Amino acid sequence: MAETKELHNKQLSINWKPDRSSNVPLYSQIVGYFTNRISHGDWISGQSLPSQRDLSKSFGVNRSTIVAAMEELMAMGLVESSFGGGTRIAMDSWSLLIQEKAPNWQDYIMSGAFRHNIPTVQVINHLEFQEGTIRLSTGEMSPDLVQTELVKKVMNSLSQKELFMNYPDPLGMPSLRRSIQKLLAKRGINVPLSCILIVSGAVQALQLIASGIVRSTSTVYMEAPSYLCSMNIFQSAGAVLSGVPMDKDGIMPWMIRNQQRTGPGILYTIPTFQNPTGIVMPESRRKEVLKYCIEHNMPIIEDDVFCDLWLDNPPPPPLKALDNSGSVVYIGSTSKSFSPGLRLGWLVGPESLVERLADIKMQVDYGVSVLPQQVVTELMEQGLYDQGTETVRKALRHRRDFMLKLLEKYFFDIATWEKPTGGFFIWIKLKNQVLAERVFNKALKEKLLVPPGTIYGSKSVSCLRLTFGYLDADIMEKSMYQLSQVIRSF
Repeated sequence: MAETKELHNKQLSINWKPDRSSNVPLYSQIVGYFTNRISHGDWISGQSLPSQRDLSKSFGVNRSTIVAAMEELMAMGLVESSFGGGTRIAMDSWSLLIQEKAPNWQDYIMSGAFRHNIPTVQVINHLEFQEGTIRLSTGEMSPDLVQTELVKKVMNSLSQKELFMNYPDPLGMPSLRRSIQKLLAKRGINVPLSCILIVSGAVQALQLIASGIVRSTSTVYMEAPSYLCSMNIFQSAGAVLSGVPMDKDGIMPWMIRNQQRTGPGILYTIPTFQNPTGIVMPESRRKEVLKYCIEHNMPIIEDDVFCDLWLDNPPPPPLKALDNSGSVVYIGSTSKSFSPGLRLGWLVGPESLVERLADIKMQVDYGVSVLPQQVVTELMEQGLYDQGTETVRKALRHRRDFMLKLLEKYFFDIATWEKPTGGFFIWIKLKNQVLAERVFNKALKEKLLVPPGTIYGSKSVSCLRLTFGYLDADIMEKSMYQLSQVIRSF
């Protein structure tokens, strides 16, 4: 029922305007546009329409034209007045148009197993790519920080070599896995090639885990707040997410015993530059977490995609480096530290688990594209990956320090924060119980995209995640000032 409500509340996507040079009246063109979108299943029964004023603006016509179009659509039974005011797509309007011509896609959409993303995240994903939007919280590094020149250098080198362009080994190309094996060894993780699976970024690793080993009765424990809350990967598999409190050292595993458990437990953690808070778990706490999970026979999913983005001192060894029991499944990626566009990551775990997830992956996509696999292999073998991440760290260090100065200048009396020692996020807590959701909605009017903390956890109602990894200095200062003014208005 909640998913149905989310679909109905989803804003209609309108990217069309009537042709003023046509002999067909403008209102008739709009009626035809509505009819076409409904008949193709793009707009569903019960979905709310924007106000007449907003429709007038979207279509570039007078309000009277919208009124005429709505009257005809109502006469056709395609739209209707909704409870509490407003207008919506009429119930069963689709069937009035389609009848026996095509399947009812709405029924199929509603019966799918994978949950819809939460509405706020859908809005964010849509607006991030709209021209003019200032992305104050994106989880992506700035295009000018992406190591494009090093990739070009490798591409030129590869053009002189014999490329492999067939389907890869189910686990990924052996040459890349050997390179990653060396990288992992530097982090204290020593595993055979058979325990390394190449994936299309960390998100696919999570999807494979959810598909392959998570039961419908499982409970996935995580830090509160956590990046995982912004996705429905595990919930779509039937699992329940359960937030565990943190202190300055990260998740407190002994608090898990106070949680209600519906079935087998799994712990998901980002111990290094935790997303969104930036907390780094010290080695002593990592040992506590590992000890607790081993004693309670609970697997650990360690998301370590930010580990190369340390800005002051290298972080402690990963949990996987401390694990002698095979309890930790380790996830890494090039997306945060080098290039999000390569879409390449790795999963490390017990051989039996890796084989199972590789089998699922082959059924899904038959392996990661071999071209980025060969690019990343060359980057690592030529020492260019380390060179590129060092360049990124230097740039991020300057940007972090600049954003901290802006926070001191514009936010000193309206928020609190901690200095991050890595990654590219700063987690701020608004004073005076200002609601981040209200800030998010008002900031959108200023073309500022800054998601509320509630997408990372229900208790983070007065928190915002800011990024210093995407904006240049001029835009950063202007947008931070604008955001401070939005917050002050409350």
